[in-house]
Amino acid sequence: MADGELVFSGLKVLDLASFIAGPAAATILGDFGADVIKIEAPGGDPYRALDKAPGMPVADIDYHWQLDNRNKRSLMLNLRDPDGRAVLDKLLVDTDVVVTNFVPAIRQRLGIGYEDVAKINPRIIYAVITGYGENGAEADKPGFDSSALWARSGLMDVVKPDPEGAPARSAPGQGDHPTAVSLFAAIATALYQRERSGKGMQVDTSLLANGIWSNAYFAQAALCGSEIPRRPHRDRFPNAMTNHFKCRDGHWFILSMVNEDKQWDAFCQAVGRPELRTDPRFAVKTDRHANSVALIEILDDVFMQKDWAEWQKVLDEYRITFGVISRMSDLSDDRQLIDSGTIVPGEGLGGKDRHAIDSPLWLRGFPKRPAGPAPTIGQHHIDILTEAGLSEAEIKALKAKGAVG
Repeated sequence: MADGELVFSGLKVLDLASFIAGPAAATILGDFGADVIKIEAPGGDPYRALDKAPGMPVADIDYHWQLDNRNKRSLMLNLRDPDGRAVLDKLLVDTDVVVTNFVPAIRQRLGIGYEDVAKINPRIIYAVITGYGENGAEADKPGFDSSALWARSGLMDVVKPDPEGAPARSAPGQGDHPTAVSLFAAIATALYQRERSGKGMQVDTSLLANGIWSNAYFAQAALCGSEIPRRPHRDRFPNAMTNHFKCRDGHWFILSMVNEDKQWDAFCQAVGRPELRTDPRFAVKTDRHANSVALIEILDDVFMQKDWAEWQKVLDEYRITFGVISRMSDLSDDRQLIDSGTIVPGEGLGGKDRHAIDSPLWLRGFPKRPAGPAPTIGQHHIDILTEAGLSEAEIKALKAKGAVG
């Protein structure tokens, strides 16, 4: 393979999944050149309408669909119809990867489990994403990001802002997209193994597993018998050097001075309070932690004296570790997002000045496909079915009975 070639060029992927985690894994494969065919049931993937749900951002473009289904081709296929199911078998013959989020019972009922597709094509990598895993009493239970990942893993409880507060809600897709990367990693590993053995396999992950993995620091402590401390109010946080602070103009930022012994002297100079270096309450780390409430009170007053732009310049100058707490409205002006390739021009987003979020991994020397538009329902059915060997008359007959569309 030469530099500049799309890594997965020639790889055929059937995306039978819905909503986010499974389809987003297929999108990453497509970013690296795979031909991804989105198989949608009659009526389409319910994810298409998620932006109409209460509380979702309103826009002139289906931003969510463009994000998670860019560059795919779409075929509407009724798998409950025997003729529609037969079409899937034709597509499976030369398919490399199948992605699905059907629970085990539905896969068995439709006859599209790994054993079924492997009989047609033993080289297939069969990638499954479920809410709660492949085994156990809850294997067939529906699960979403908010319920199976954030709630069940304990994340909703441990990230709430204060001990008395209600559980903290996750943002839409906040766990789905990292889970997609897990599934992509499993697929890539299986493709590597197939190069060695010539055989396909099933790979799987779950929202529950990724939630526990995301919360692994606390979860592992709990599994070892530890009691997890409740998160205190911000003004009572046990370490001022890893707390968040508000500036005069209302911007917040977070200090991340994990190596505070090395940075403490410079920090005191940066904030214009050199006397704190020798203050007996704060001179050494153990005392700073013991007197964190007092130090937070002092720093709250200090950081309210200047706007964020001024503080950012000063903290950068003194090489203090911090992070700006971005508001969603800040992202379009964040130059680092563009320069790092985190966001890229998005053809399907309705304007040359609009950017798409790139998948979060890169192979240096090997490009990704530009972020093109996502398909409408069944947009490519004629091309896909013709490639599968169906005649024009057969396609018309299938369409007339509603098996495809």
